[in-house]
Amino acid sequence: MKYLIVGLGNIGPEYADTRHNIGFMVADAMAKKAGVSFSNLRLAYYTEASYKGRKLYLIKPTTYMNLSGKAVNYWMHELKIPVENILVIVDDLAIPFGAIRLKPKGSSAGHNGLKSIESLVGSQHYPRLRFGIGDHYPKGRQVDFVLSSFDEDEQPELPGLIDRSVEMIESFVTVGAELTMTRFNK
Repeated sequence: MKYLIVGLGNIGPEYADTRHNIGFMVADAMAKKAGVSFSNLRLAYYTEASYKGRKLYLIKPTTYMNLSGKAVNYWMHELKIPVENILVIVDDLAIPFGAIRLKPKGSSAGHNGLKSIESLVGSQHYPRLRFGIGDHYPKGRQVDFVLSSFDEDEQPELPGLIDRSVEMIESFVTVGAELTMTRFNK
C-alpha cells in the first residue's frame, strides 16, 4: 500500500511558523519521527518513509499554497497513487484551535490550497486532515490571521497537537479513514 502525504504551506522563512503552514509542521514532525529528511525535488520537498508495511511518500509543495495542486497532481501521477490514498494536511478556519478532524472527502471550503488540488487532481474525493486554527480575527482580516503565528496561549499546545496529527496519519494508513475518524474525531 502506497500513500501520498501532503503537508500544505508556503515556502520561505517569513511563513515558517504561521497558521497556514501547519501542514508543513506536521509533515516535518512525521519525517523526524521516521528518521528521514526532505530533499528539494520537482515542485516539492520530498521524502519517503515506511510505517507498518506501508510506503509513505511525504511532500511539502514548493509552489506556494495557491498552486499546491500542481505538486500534488505531479507526484500522484509520478508515484501512481490513487486519489483516495492522498492525505492532505491543511489548516482550517472553521474548526476551533485544538481540534483536528479527518475527512475522507469534501469541498475546498474556500481554502485556496484545496481549491488548487481539487482543480488539478479533478476530484474532491481525497482525504484531508483538517487542523483547526480557529477564526479569531476581525472581519476582512482573514489573510493576516492565517499568515500570522499561533498566539502565545496556543503555542504550548502545538507540539501535542502536531504529535496527535502524526498519530492520526499513522492510523489512516494502517486502518483507513472510517476507523481513524471513529477513534480521533471528537
